[in-house]
Amino acid sequence: MISLTISPDLKSKLPNVAIGWLTASVSVTEYNGDLWNEIETATSRFRGMTMTEARKVPPIKALRDAYKKLGNDPTRYRGSNEALVRRITQGKDLYSVNVVVNINNLVTLETLYSAGTFDFDHLQPPITFRIGQPDECYSGIGRGDIKLENLPVFADQLGPVGSTTSDSERAMVRLQTERILMVIISFGGHDRLDKAVEREVGLLEQYAMATEMETGVVE
Repeated sequence: MISLTISPDLKSKLPNVAIGWLTASVSVTEYNGDLWNEIETATSRFRGMTMTEARKVPPIKALRDAYKKLGNDPTRYRGSNEALVRRITQGKDLYSVNVVVNINNLVTLETLYSAGTFDFDHLQPPITFRIGQPDECYSGIGRGDIKLENLPVFADQLGPVGSTTSDSERAMVRLQTERILMVIISFGGHDRLDKAVEREVGLLEQYAMATEMETGVVE
């Protein structure tokens, strides 16, 4: 079982933070039409929604409030959940990356939690969810350099590898990926995390032939 913890300093500032996680062996393919249809269905609920309305949705509001408590401007580095919804409200299409990343985005759209997925073979556990330190940064996927100071970040023995804004290129999921760690982050308690993880399990089994799965929730 993977060693994944929340640092005491982050927990003291954000006592309601919780993480649902799973590890799995997967087969990563480029595209699945049935999965994309599920994404289109999930996307439709946000068509016509304004960002003023979206920011009042509890998981998005909770992440924005968390960023403020850590000293960040949530309009500078938006949470990945808000960024995904914002793209839809602007009338833009979502990108299809690969089935595993698409599943990650579908779960975000359905739960409105921030979610991230890592290539397990590019991680060096133990992994800690902690506050980004001064001068820490990495190359975010499709984002360029991300300054991590005061952002909630996942870090392993090599340093930061992901955040609730954008994950790093180091452990991004590619077609060659064979094993993954998927995380769902709630800043408003763990009430629905078990069901969200169950949903991930079903999607990964259906669309990525997932096996050898382990799951859990960290508070």
